[in-house]
Amino acid sequence: MAHHIERAYSNTMTQLPTYDYERILQEQGCQWIAGVDEVGRGPISGPVFAAAVILDPKHIPIGLNDSKKLSAKKRDALLESILAHADVSVASASEREIEQINILRAAHLAMERAVAGLRQTPDHVLVDGNIIPRNLELPATALVKGDSLSVSIAAASIVAKIRRDMVMCDLAQQFPGYGWEKNAGYPTAQHLKALQDFGVTPHHRRTFKPVHNILYQGKI
Repeated sequence: MAHHIERAYSNTMTQLPTYDYERILQEQGCQWIAGVDEVGRGPISGPVFAAAVILDPKHIPIGLNDSKKLSAKKRDALLESILAHADVSVASASEREIEQINILRAAHLAMERAVAGLRQTPDHVLVDGNIIPRNLELPATALVKGDSLSVSIAAASIVAKIRRDMVMCDLAQQFPGYGWEKNAGYPTAQHLKALQDFGVTPHHRRTFKPVHNILYQGKI
C-alpha cells in the first residue's frame, strides 16, 4: 500500500516537531511508525550510531526536539521518558566499516540495523535526511531536517546522540589527550593538535582527510 504524507506541512511552521506525519500515516492504516536518525557522520574518530524509535501515541514525551537543540540535562530527562514507553533500538557501524563503504553508506547501515532491532516491525519508517537507506525493505519516507519535524525522528536523534556520546567518553578514557569526552570525535583544534602530537588511534577514521594526511603525508 502506498502512503502519502505531503499533507503534513503545518509542522514546518512550528518551533517543535509534532506528531503530524505519524498521525497522517495512522489515518492511512499504519499502526507502527518508526522514526530513525543517525549521529556521527562528521567526526574523524569513533563509530556512527543510529536509533529507531516507535513512540506510544498515548505517551509522547513533552519537549522532544532535534538533539542538537537540547541541553545534555534535557536530553537525559527525555531519554528516560522515551525508554519508559517506546520501542527503541540502537545500532552502529564501525570505523572500519566507514572506511570500507564510506560514511553515508555506513550511516545508512547503522539505520538499517537499528530498524531491524526493533521489537515490532514498523508499518512505515520516517527517515531523517533526503535518502532512504537502500536495504531498508519497508515502506519509508525521507524527511529533510526530520528531527525538527517529526517527534519520532527527534526521539531517535536523542537516543542516538546520548548512546554515541557515552561510547566516545569510554574511548576517551582508553585514549586520553584527544578530548573525545568533550568533542565526541569531531575535528576540533584540540583534537587535530592531539592527532599531530600523539598519532592515529585504532578508532580514527583513516579515510577522513586529517587522519589520512597524518598516515600518508605526515601532515594535516
